[in-house]
Amino acid sequence: MWRKSPSRDKNVENAVRDILKSKARSCIYIYLLRKNGARAEQIIKGTKLHPSTVRETLSKMYSQKLIYRKKINNDNIGKNPYFYHSIPPIELLKRYATEIEDRLNKLASLASREKVKNYKPVKIKIDEEADQL
Repeated sequence: MWRKSPSRDKNVENAVRDILKSKARSCIYIYLLRKNGARAEQIIKGTKLHPSTVRETLSKMYSQKLIYRKKINNDNIGKNPYFYHSIPPIELLKRYATEIEDRLNKLASLASREKVKNYKPVKIKIDEEADQL
C-alpha cells in the first residue's frame, strides 16, 4: 500500500496554508478532505484546535464557500448538528489561480503603455484531467 511521507504531507499543508492564508483554515480544510467530511466535534478532536477557533473558522469558511454543510437529523435540542465537507481541491485551485491572475494582470497593466481595457495578458489554465496522486 502506498503511504504518504511526512515531508510530502508538510508540503501539502504548507501549500494549502499559503492559499487559505490561515493555519486554522488549512488544518480544517485538510482534515475535512482526508476524512471526507466531519462534525465540528470530530474536527476539534482531529485537528487539536481550540473549540471556539474551530467553530468560528467553520463559520467563516462556510460564508466564503470553502466548505459546505449538511444538517444532521438529530433530536438533541441546542446542538448545532452539521456535517461539514470541503470543496474539491480543484475548485480551491481555480479560485486561487483567478486571484493570482488578477494580481499579475494588475501588475502587467502598470507596464502597458496602451491601457487596453480588459486586456488580460496572464491566464492560468488548470488541467483537470491530469493524473492525480
